[in-house]
Amino acid sequence: MATKKTPEKSNVSKDELLHFYREMLLIRRFEEKAGQLYGMGLIGGFCHLYIGQEAVVVGLEAAAKPGDKRLTSYRDHGHMLACGMDAKGVMAELTGRAGGYSRGKGGSMHMFSKEKHFYGGHGIVGAQVPLGAGLAFADKYLGNDNVTFAYFGDGAANQGQVYETYNMAQLWNLPVIFVIENNQYAMGTSMKRSTRGPSLWERGAAYGIKGEPVDGMDVLAVKAAAEKAVAVCRAGEGPYILEMMTYRYRGHSMSDPAKYRTREEVQKMKDEKDAIEHVRDLLLGAGLASDEDLKAIDRDIKAIVNEAAEFAKESPEPDVAELWTDIYA
Repeated sequence: MATKKTPEKSNVSKDELLHFYREMLLIRRFEEKAGQLYGMGLIGGFCHLYIGQEAVVVGLEAAAKPGDKRLTSYRDHGHMLACGMDAKGVMAELTGRAGGYSRGKGGSMHMFSKEKHFYGGHGIVGAQVPLGAGLAFADKYLGNDNVTFAYFGDGAANQGQVYETYNMAQLWNLPVIFVIENNQYAMGTSMKRSTRGPSLWERGAAYGIKGEPVDGMDVLAVKAAAEKAVAVCRAGEGPYILEMMTYRYRGHSMSDPAKYRTREEVQKMKDEKDAIEHVRDLLLGAGLASDEDLKAIDRDIKAIVNEAAEFAKESPEPDVAELWTDIYA
């Protein structure tokens, strides 16, 4: 088993640990339910689940403040929930209903919240990276100290536009944190087969960008790294690269049988590195919560997710008139 940290060594409070536990559990239970609805035919198209990677976005959001922005790829439901978007609106959008964040017209890859500064879900691999730099450029131009979190995966890290963005971001010292969610398999090819050199964050050195690798299965390690990166960017010394070493338990999408890895490998990660179990062990081991306390949180989360699913099922399909809204001409 992996070595467990104690709350004292981690310098984190009971309330923080409970918050992390609750937020990660919400994402996992939501994604499990989304997978069920997909299997029932209530969610169409593609469905990319975030199960296993919850610590990344929860730890990064712990270092954010109102006004900070975030955008990511199509594996985005966890990011929406972590920044405070309503589970009902997210689930309704996944099922293509009028109660969704894009009124049922966008699905997972075209969901936004101006209020929460969530700027998508993007289906074009790597396209969100230059957009993230653009958001950061706007904040620098306006003279505030907001930061943009631009998430992308290890597969997208080989896109040319990523490096063009690195160059511009460093030239202008943009307050953007490039978050590489390295779940090791991109769409379905191991990094060992697709990428020369094991480190992705070090590629920023060619442009003078600071960065570091982070244990993306440990929410406390993610929070600590995020606070460091955020401080650099708020001080006008950005950008910064964080390579989150994480792991997805499910396939790339619901249609992916994930035959490129063994069941034993996945089970070993669950047994030794699961982010939620890590925090659970910290809470129980330090006497900060009882097993019944944590079961009560799980019951509460399941109720929230079930309510979101029922809301999605009962919400009507978009009116035909919606065909003529949100268009340029």
